[in-house]
Amino acid sequence: MVVLAASIVSKSGKVLVSRQFVDMSRIRIEGLLAAFPKLVGTGKQHTYVETENVRYVFQPIEALYLLLVTNKQSNILEDLETLRLLSKLVPEYSFSLDEEGICKTAFELIFAFDEVISIGHKENVTVAQVKQYCEMESHEEKLHKLVLQSKINETKDIMKRKASEIDKSKIERNRGDKGGFMSLQSMGSGRIESSFSDMSISGGGGGGFGSGSGFGLSTDVESFSSKSKGRPPSSATAPPKGLGMQLGKSQRTNQFLESLKAEGEVIVEDVQPKAGQSRAAAPPPTDPITLTVEEKLNVMLKRDGGVSNFDVQGTLLLQILNEEDAHIQVQVKTGGNPGILFKTHPNMNKELFSNENILGLKDPNRPFPTGQGGDAAGVGLLKWRMQTTDESIVPLTINCWPSVSGNETYVSIEYEASSMFDLQNVVISVPLPALREAPSVRQIDGEWRYDSRNSVLEWSILLIDNSNRSGSLEFVVPPADSSVFFPISVRFSATNTFSELKVVTVIPLKGGVPPKYSQRTQLITENYQVV
Repeated sequence: MVVLAASIVSKSGKVLVSRQFVDMSRIRIEGLLAAFPKLVGTGKQHTYVETENVRYVFQPIEALYLLLVTNKQSNILEDLETLRLLSKLVPEYSFSLDEEGICKTAFELIFAFDEVISIGHKENVTVAQVKQYCEMESHEEKLHKLVLQSKINETKDIMKRKASEIDKSKIERNRGDKGGFMSLQSMGSGRIESSFSDMSISGGGGGGFGSGSGFGLSTDVESFSSKSKGRPPSSATAPPKGLGMQLGKSQRTNQFLESLKAEGEVIVEDVQPKAGQSRAAAPPPTDPITLTVEEKLNVMLKRDGGVSNFDVQGTLLLQILNEEDAHIQVQVKTGGNPGILFKTHPNMNKELFSNENILGLKDPNRPFPTGQGGDAAGVGLLKWRMQTTDESIVPLTINCWPSVSGNETYVSIEYEASSMFDLQNVVISVPLPALREAPSVRQIDGEWRYDSRNSVLEWSILLIDNSNRSGSLEFVVPPADSSVFFPISVRFSATNTFSELKVVTVIPLKGGVPPKYSQRTQLITENYQVV
């Protein structure tokens, strides 16, 4: 089979689109197409015409003809199959089957014809595959966009740092305008300021929490006052002024960032101008002792049902502010889940935990580390892990049902949440094919947002509890293969965990009243997908 050309002509003989698949002069193809209307008879049932050299296989499309010019040795059955496939593709790219509509989408039609016919021979493709090939999704293009976006983000970070440095220099210059501050500058206040800054970053004894917490702040004031003793009377007013300028600086920095926001600039709240302030951006602990129970979920569900991977990794973290509270032991209570394996820190007394569920150091005379140290979350006391393939304990299952109907793909997505957890800030991200406009959402339980840059539909539910354990989303997009809607990514958090680990009490080893403590519990997703 050799197809010489695929063309769309009007019934009057005007050529709208023609694609040649063999070497052929323009005069020859124009002559062949010009002769076609004269050869087509009226009232005949067959859809081919033969001449001495070529065969015309055609199909009427409203006021037009879709035409294949082949040699006489070609298989007419295969020619008819090719013609049938092309007749399905033409309405996919041209929304109006008239001269104007065909001319507007001429290049798209030529590209589609090239995917169906190669060097005169039909390719084994479907309509959906041709549309996918013509979309020309490029990995290199995606990579280029990612690199470009990273450069933009890096430039914005540099801009914010420069803006903070400019604001800091303005504040430093304004300090010279204060009357009481001039005497400090003349008496070598640079040494006092540098030592004050060092203390603000390092904090109190044992690596404290710095100026971000109330404990570190009071320690800084006391240390600063003690270092200022023995100086002339004029320096007695320096500590409150220095402290006032320190607090005022952060306020003016926030005002400057707010002005950048008003101008339309995106400001990340936790980016601070100084390294010492970055840790203070997180909510500081208010109690002397804070215990955090955290579990991270790594789940991979199958689109047809079942669990491919389910992994829970949990940690118990301890954070102590004051050194006098560091000689303690922690009594905990586990939920009795047989599938969870607990492991204590190497410095912990394993026998004490196995027998009495008490977490304490092997050397009872040794205190726990205090302050933030290297990890702002605290010191790890206990770790645990759970792996299973039991689908009944999965917190959230997703069912996706795409179906093609005509020129549209209807996608129905349903979630079902387990009654074990109340899920917060749920975001279900569904990948979509490349679209010219946002999908048409017909029904939704919650809210939706279309990320056109990444071609992702984000379905958000603020809270899933007993009032909405199930919900659905329905939207419509142009025809697409069902595989493009996977993998579906899910994010959420919860305030209870699989281990049901609870802190019963904190036991002081030196006697006295048990210190005040607080407990934080959270379950978060690290990687949760439906593939």
